Amino acid sequence: MLKLEGVSKRYKGASVLAVDNLNLEVRPGEIFGFLGPNGAGKTTTIKMVVGLLTPDQGKLEVNGHDLARDPLAAKHSIGYVPDKPDLYPRLTGLEYLNLIGDVYGVDGATRKQRLDHYLEMFELTAALGDLIQSYSRGMQQKLALTGALLHQPPLFILDEPMVGLDPRSSHLFKNIMRDHVNQGNTVFFSTHVLEVAEQLCHRVGIINKGQLIACGTMDELRQASGQVGSNLEKLFLELTDAGGYDEE
Repeated sequence: MLKLEGVSKRYKGASVLAVDNLNLEVRPGEIFGFLGPNGAGKTTTIKMVVGLLTPDQGKLEVNGHDLARDPLAAKHSIGYVPDKPDLYPRLTGLEYLNLIGDVYGVDGATRKQRLDHYLEMFELTAALGDLIQSYSRGMQQKLALTGALLHQPPLFILDEPMVGLDPRSSHLFKNIMRDHVNQGNTVFFSTHVLEVAEQLCHRVGIINKGQLIACGTMDELRQASGQVGSNLEKLFLELTDAGGYDEE
């Protein structure tokens, strides 16, 4: 579903690579957690995957489409929510969602069915006629999530998706993620909330200083690090402090 081969990125003026020769494969039907300290390269990686940044080298493939050769097909396979959604403040919530529906070619009947479902779930229906600039941060996050799910993307990508959500909405969203992969789709998300990653993810990848230092299931991470019985928080702290382990 998502494959990165030798992907690197250096920002202008930087002495070190933000992402350094990253190789990663995310499979269909899994929730994959992308973890790392601040500045590790998580957001840079995600921005390259969704086409907001161009890698200096390497290849990215989304749902069988080479992002460099066929960017529209690759992007059509993606639903993306950044850590700070930059929505159109002078549109109403409904105008924004219809814009997203038009961009992705979602027909009217399907659009209404999906919007009714998500808007009721996130309790946004009453605010649809209001300008987005009047929405709270949490409401904007819910609107962005609804828009990203509108075309039922094969690959759902999220950067810190729980930020701004109240406990009830976070619980609902976890269920949405599970339902999405149960339909054969894939979820790829970054988070600092390690308890959520441990609870939700089939596999996790840990990036540090631009390099992938660990990748696998919880059992695989424990075995590779020699920390049988450790939770994800302990593994994460030890791996990022020690620089990780070499994968076979």
